[in-house]
Formats: sequence, C-alpha cells, structure tokens
Amino acid sequence: MPKFSVLPGILLAIRFGIQCIDTYIGTKIVEGVFRRMRSSPLLIGILLLTVALPPAAAGQEAVLDILPIRPFNFDISFNQRTFAPKTRVIAAQVGITALRYGPLEMRTVYQYYSHHTPTFVTDQHSLFLNPRWNNFIDVLDFPKGTPLNRVIRHVLFGPLEDRAVPYVGALIGGTLPGRDADSPGYLYGGQVGVRFPVARGFSVDMGLQYTRFEIDFKSVSDLSEQWLFTIGMRL
Repeated sequence: MPKFSVLPGILLAIRFGIQCIDTYIGTKIVEGVFRRMRSSPLLIGILLLTVALPPAAAGQEAVLDILPIRPFNFDISFNQRTFAPKTRVIAAQVGITALRYGPLEMRTVYQYYSHHTPTFVTDQHSLFLNPRWNNFIDVLDFPKGTPLNRVIRHVLFGPLEDRAVPYVGALIGGTLPGRDADSPGYLYGGQVGVRFPVARGFSVDMGLQYTRFEIDFKSVSDLSEQWLFTIGMRL
C-alpha cells in the first residue's frame, strides 16, 4: 500500500490559521485607527499633510534644522482692518525661524502697530506662531510630460521660476490690548506668499496675510478682521 504523510497537511493547516489570525488582527487595527481618527482632528490633519507632501519630500528622510540659514526676517506691512480703526495703516514686524524640517518650518513673529491722531492713540502688540509649508505647489508634480507645478511656476514667476519659493502658512497667537486695555486677546489667520533667495544668507519675502483678532479700542473690545500685504527680507 502507498504510504501517505500527514506532515504536509498539518503545515498547510497551520499556515492557513496564521493567515486568518493576521487578517483578523489587521482588521481590528485598522478599525481602531479609524475610530481614533474620527475623534481626533489632529490625526486627520497629520494624515492629510503626509498624503499632500510631494513624493520627493515624503520619500526622502528630512533632517530637523534648528536656526537654519536666514533665520531672521524684517517686514513692513500695509494693512486694511475692519475695526480699531477702519483705515489703511503701516505696521512693522520681526521674526525668527526656529525650526525647519524638509519643506516645513516654524517661525515666531512679533508685530507692532501704532496709530496716533489728535483724537485717539492706538498701540498694538502681536506675537504669534507662523508654521509654513514651502514649495507647496510641488505637490502638483503631474502629469509626467508637463507637470502642473512647472506650468504654475512659469506663469507666476517667469524667469525666476527656479528660484522662487512659494509658501502657505497659518498664524496663531495673541494681541495686546485685547479683550480690554490690560489683557491679551487671541489672533488667528493664514497667509500665502513667495520668497526669492538673492544670495547666501539673504532673500526677499512678499506675502498676503488675513487675520482675525480681539482688540480694545476707545474702551470697546471687538473682533477685527485685517488684510496685510508684507514685504521684507530674511537674513
């Protein structure tokens, strides 16, 4: 009689069982991740940012750079606001880039605004964090023949398309005076702009900002909206 070995059958059964366990565990892990994402906007934001990063940035290992080249910036801003007062004014701001990680960077900015007239005096101090995503349009690196990011760069920046560093950013911080003359108020907003490196250690920066913030003006506290056009340099 022919002899049959039960060993192959046992090994096959063990392999099938392991595959079933892996599938079950993987399903539970995915379900747990999605349950956490539904309750955590931060996880959703991290996932979207990871997906949105250009392939070159996502595929290469980024290096954390503390106080990178050109960490200081000095800007003059021309702004229009809806309250305190409703006029076009000029403000000055200074900032420092504390951290850079690949195309991402974190800046801290101080802004001073002063408006003196015969009837009122307004001095406002703002301090906010300014995370930026540099070269964000490079996420449009498709189709292969004529990438959209190259077309946009050529249309917007012409012969400077290879030197321009377009960016988007967020603003979050506080102002003084805010809810009253002696207490701070909150500030938040966003920005879009471009930086042109001129030489090693020097670049020109232009941007458009939108902010909302609390401010006390003539003993009245209210929420003001402000558009700013900034131009300055980074050293």
